[in-house]
Amino acid sequence: MACGCGGGSGGGGCAGEQAPVAALVEAPAVQTFIPTVQEIQDAAPELIASSEQEWPRIKINGVNLAQESIAQELQYHPADTRQEAVFLACQALVIRELLNLRVTALGIQVQAKDGENLEEAAISALIEREVSLPSADPVACQQYYENNRSRFASAPLLAARHILLACAADDAEGRSLANEQAHSLLEQLQVDGNRFSELVHAYSGCPSKAQGGALGQISQGQTVPEFERQLFRLPEGLASRPIESRYGFHLVWVDQRIEGKQLPFEVVEGSIRAELDQRVWQVAVVQYIKSLIGAADIQGIVLEGADSPLLQ
Repeated sequence: MACGCGGGSGGGGCAGEQAPVAALVEAPAVQTFIPTVQEIQDAAPELIASSEQEWPRIKINGVNLAQESIAQELQYHPADTRQEAVFLACQALVIRELLNLRVTALGIQVQAKDGENLEEAAISALIEREVSLPSADPVACQQYYENNRSRFASAPLLAARHILLACAADDAEGRSLANEQAHSLLEQLQVDGNRFSELVHAYSGCPSKAQGGALGQISQGQTVPEFERQLFRLPEGLASRPIESRYGFHLVWVDQRIEGKQLPFEVVEGSIRAELDQRVWQVAVVQYIKSLIGAADIQGIVLEGADSPLLQ
């Protein structure tokens, strides 16, 4: 079983997939609760379909939300239950419709840039026009830096080798056996560390075995999270216990550890300001959307609204 660590290619190991970037303003968390089908039927039986295989009957300012739109939107909202997925899809569609209605009311006209459609461009222009945001001042940025100094350091570098006892993530019995074998091999290495290369070739399920288990020089972000969290805590030498990841159990030997250095405030001030501005932006946009909800007549779904002083 290949572990996907990339150890055989000479640089960095056990690399994982990158998480997709979230959409701009698709569905902020503005719901108060997720009502059950029975609760909604009891409160307003004419507003929702009676069968779980049918779609909610939602109206926005007297206009029905198309059931075909709900069915299409559903694919973007995975959830533990169908009912919750339908709620999230409906919430997203209601918010999108409210934003589009506001765009129309203000007569906003835009041209789409590369990589966006007209709706996205219009909503971006609406948010820019109606949501005014202060920028974080130097004092706030400095305070954030002082309170989070550990975040603003160059990443440490490790040169490490490993033995992977490969096992599928969903194989409970296989994992138990691999864990036992890992502890057995660890005991042998604690007696004679010079056997590491020998045991790599005999037992490792990673392509890096061709290089004696060497993963190359590793920095943060190059390995899967569950492996990285434990790897970067290790001192030089043989790790005192196996590390478990989605690929199996790893016996790790850290050959070299280069600690990161503290970055001066002047170097990171721009990124701190961008982060603080983004947080303020998210809060302001959610409040703006709540004001749109509060000013609208929405039937068939319960969303948290707010007074709308921003809306004229």
